[in-house]
Amino acid sequence: MQRDLGQMSATDYDLVIVGGGITGASTAWDAALRGLKVALLEKDDFAHATTSGSSKLVHGGLRYLVNGELKLVRESLRERRIWESVAPHMVHPLPFVMPTYGWGMKGPLVLGIGLALYDILSFDRNWLSDDDKKLPGFRRVSKGQALDLMPSLRREGLTGAMIYYDCQMFAPERLCLECIEGAVEQGADVANYAEVTGFETQAALGRGVRVTGVHAVDKASGETHTIRGKVIVNAAGPWADKTMAMADDTPARRLIRSKGIHLITRSLSGGNALAVQSGIGGHFFIIPWRGVTLIGTTDTVFEDDPDELGVSEKDIADFLIVVNDGLPGLNLRREDVIHFYAGIRPLVDTTPVAADGEDEKKDSYNASRAAEVYDHAPDEAIDGLISAIGGKWTTSRHLAEQVVDLTLKKLGQTAKCETHCTPVYGGEIGRLKSYLYRARKRYPNLAPDIVENLVHFYGSRIDEVLATADERPGERTTLLRRLAPDRPDIAVQVVHAVRHEMALHLSDTIFRRTGLGTMGHPGVSVITQAADLMARELDWDETALARQIAETTRAFETIPGKQQEAAE
Repeated sequence: MQRDLGQMSATDYDLVIVGGGITGASTAWDAALRGLKVALLEKDDFAHATTSGSSKLVHGGLRYLVNGELKLVRESLRERRIWESVAPHMVHPLPFVMPTYGWGMKGPLVLGIGLALYDILSFDRNWLSDDDKKLPGFRRVSKGQALDLMPSLRREGLTGAMIYYDCQMFAPERLCLECIEGAVEQGADVANYAEVTGFETQAALGRGVRVTGVHAVDKASGETHTIRGKVIVNAAGPWADKTMAMADDTPARRLIRSKGIHLITRSLSGGNALAVQSGIGGHFFIIPWRGVTLIGTTDTVFEDDPDELGVSEKDIADFLIVVNDGLPGLNLRREDVIHFYAGIRPLVDTTPVAADGEDEKKDSYNASRAAEVYDHAPDEAIDGLISAIGGKWTTSRHLAEQVVDLTLKKLGQTAKCETHCTPVYGGEIGRLKSYLYRARKRYPNLAPDIVENLVHFYGSRIDEVLATADERPGERTTLLRRLAPDRPDIAVQVVHAVRHEMALHLSDTIFRRTGLGTMGHPGVSVITQAADLMARELDWDETALARQIAETTRAFETIPGKQQEAAE
């Protein structure tokens, strides 16, 4: 991928997408596959916010059954299977243990009925060619078996557990990038660090205006460009309402921003995830992920600027109280937390507005995760602008399909969606186990854990990544070395990120092109080596190099909480 905003400003597009998270990425991929000329602009790095700040799950939304959202659950379960199929190196089955208590709503009878319905709604879950991707139906285990699986369970009233299956992503930020790379392969033009600051409009026939493009600031150079398109899609996630406000001071759609923090700690539950209900803080998951455990997530209304999102020490302390209430045998302490991160869920706000203009209290936990595709023409007389609002990771592909369907309708064209049956960029591997075996045979000079890591991150594009080591004379030996003795990441991944994946900042590579920082601070040596590799590629001087290292290191630190600020 090459970044060229100047060339983009000289091109006329069918579709200009604002936002480089999974909604924008899926929309670009879908539209490009259908033959549209596509541009995508992201104000920060691709997948930098909600997309990478998730629980890493591709799931049907079992708890949505309680709210009667059968349509959303069915959609999610279908999309779960599609992601398994088109991203076989990235999306994998994951067993969940759900403890049962007593004989009421949390007992085996009620939960069994719910899981039976869940299995019925996922009737197509095993329409897959790879047997390793197929998901068994739920089953019940005894109290003793439940405690064997997770000894820290609350024992009072425990009657056993249910085991059911959902799926997990190896690296959501990479999967998002692969959708973007797939779009680029089909002719799309994309740019990160290109902040949209306003819309270009012209008077429309009849009434209102027509949006004909966007004004964008290149944050790398400071230059302003106008990117023109017949249709503009607002896929800005937590910033979607702010983007809508650029076209209308009082947009017709509002968001609830829900903050969710996640903690990473040592391995706690082997290969099983655990779904736990806390009496003081709702449900949370204990999730095995790449050798560590991910604990998530909180769900609180976030009313500050989404650019100010972070995790405070109070956030961590409060969540640990909830976790230890749900699993009293864990006794997790602050020193057990090796990493943390936060994300914002952008939820469609259906909170009624009272007669006095004051909203009722917002509730992010019970708010629907359903998405909306909103055409601004009928109600607001703003033609050429579509907003994709809300939704969740699992259903992002289907949301994009609906957006592109509407775009084609506006353009007077027809073309069938192909993303449900087209592998993502890197997804053409067939059966994962067989591909891993062949890859190890093909690269006998690389350690098996290095090859496995490369396959999970790049899938069928592993050869292209390793070929980067041969692009310049004398580089191969240096670039195929590990960045640390106990890590599978190698230097060529950093160089490939700069040369071919539009990584402009050290944090792009540490957090979103590789897995170097996603499980916690990898060590000063690793960060320094990655920074030195990027500095040579991007001609950073000593001042720029030090600034990049400092900015990346700060991302591993907590932010001041409101109570801390008040005390100070």
